[in-house]
Amino acid sequence: MHMKLNYSIEPDPEKTSKSIGKELHISRKHAHEICSTIKGMKVDDARELLEDVSVLKQAVPYKRYKRNIPHRKGMCTGRYPQKAARDFLRVLKNAENNARYKGLDSDNLRISHITTKTGHTFRGIFPRAQGRTTPKNHETVSVEMILEAQ
Repeated sequence: MHMKLNYSIEPDPEKTSKSIGKELHISRKHAHEICSTIKGMKVDDARELLEDVSVLKQAVPYKRYKRNIPHRKGMCTGRYPQKAARDFLRVLKNAENNARYKGLDSDNLRISHITTKTGHTFRGIFPRAQGRTTPKNHETVSVEMILEAQ
């Protein structure tokens, strides 16, 4: 059951390229924190940050979902959401390739818009003692990204 996803803004098609990752199996909280971190960054800097996060070299600062999360060296609270960073890297590379296909200069692109939307929730159950069950749901997240040439 796939829904048609529309972009939340409609940018100028002459100097922007778009990409969307549909129903990624990542945490929506991790996705939100990565979005708020890389919004407005140049594409090269964002790619470097996401690659460093996926190999545990740099943490993503957590601003909203920061309960019981420790501080990291040289920054506020943070974590290393590796799986989400790898999926964001795929969406970023897709948007970059779209920009290259359109003929935009890929050296001075920046992330002008990035947001997450909740996707489909896969319902599951977890068997317990005495014949009972507990719900065990898997949430998905859709990520939309728009790169703009400067």
